Amino acid sequence: MSTTLAPAPRRTATHPFTDTLTMLGRNLKRMQRNPTQVIVVIAVPVIFLVLFVHVFGNTIGAGIGAHGTDRYLAYVVPGVLVLGISAGSQTTSVTVNTDMTEGIIARFRTMAIARGAVLTGHVLGSMIQTLLGMAGVTGIALLLGYRPDASAVDWLGAAAVVTMIAFALSWLAVALGTSAGSASVASNLPMPLVLLPFLGSGFVPADTMPDGLRWFSEHQPFTPFIDAVRGLLDGRPAGEDIVLTAVWCGAIAVVGYAWALAQYNRKSVR
Repeated sequence: MSTTLAPAPRRTATHPFTDTLTMLGRNLKRMQRNPTQVIVVIAVPVIFLVLFVHVFGNTIGAGIGAHGTDRYLAYVVPGVLVLGISAGSQTTSVTVNTDMTEGIIARFRTMAIARGAVLTGHVLGSMIQTLLGMAGVTGIALLLGYRPDASAVDWLGAAAVVTMIAFALSWLAVALGTSAGSASVASNLPMPLVLLPFLGSGFVPADTMPDGLRWFSEHQPFTPFIDAVRGLLDGRPAGEDIVLTAVWCGAIAVVGYAWALAQYNRKSVR
């Protein structure tokens, strides 16, 4: 008596856009259930803002020609905003790594979900969290006396630049999270991103640094990031810095996306 084998079940077609929205909704629900993530994204840059302005502001400001805490506050706010975006990358890296190491990715692999949707959902969720945090930091800076000369168009331009930076660093953070072997490692890998604003123009101009450090500051991505935001908020032309920011962000996002997807595909089939 002959027997026939039942055909293997076919996976339904994936829909990258709707799958990405589903994964974004998942991450937004996680953020809603754990609001401390947004609080931390706000708290870290605010602590540095208060520390540098109200503790070191008079001394550092006098050294760079920004006498008084108000003038130094105007100088340092853009650097603090970029620092906040960098600090948020640690949360993203840990969240992605948790998914990679606790088995949820293996379950997603058995479902008809577009491969890039899981990672893209993390990136979009991270961007929303970061932008909410930076809006909070900006509000606190205004309460502390920050009075930028930006027009409405300049504000929109600064928001666009901040969004572009958040997008690039989120992809890099996702790549680091997929590469790390544990949550503790995933938390430590983005630490250089937190240090780079200090080694750029975030708190003092690059031309006040020693020669070697000045060269590094002038050629690393965070200096044009910060200078682009600073120029827009000060109401000054920032065209060159915006172009450099776009180039750096494009390169970082492409590298982060390719790296993250390669690690996702390699580790999730084990």
